Amino acid sequence: MECAVTNMSGSSPVDDEHTNRSHVGEAISDGRNYPGYLLIGLGLATLGLTLVAAGYGFRGWAVIAGVVCVVSFVVGTGAILMEHRRVKRLEGQELFDQEGH
Repeated sequence: MECAVTNMSGSSPVDDEHTNRSHVGEAISDGRNYPGYLLIGLGLATLGLTLVAAGYGFRGWAVIAGVVCVVSFVVGTGAILMEHRRVKRLEGQELFDQEGH
C-alpha cells in the first residue's frame, strides 16, 4: 500500500491518505488561539457563577457575572474566528471555504 504524500508549501510533507483535514492540530500548534480559548473558559466559569448567584438570590452579583459571561463568550469567539480567518487568508482562502468533510 502506497501513501500519497504531497508538499504544497515546501515546509513538511503531508500524508493525504491518513490526514482528512488541512489544519489537523491547528488549535494546539497555533498559540494565537489561546486567548480566545481562555476567554471562553472564563465565560463558562462565570456562567456557573451567574446561575449560582441567581439561585441564591444575589441579583446584583448575578447581573455582574452575566455581563462578564456574555462579554467573555463574544470576545473569545471573535478572537478565535479572527485568528482562523488570518490563517485561511495566508493560504489564499476565505473563512468559510470548505476542505475535507
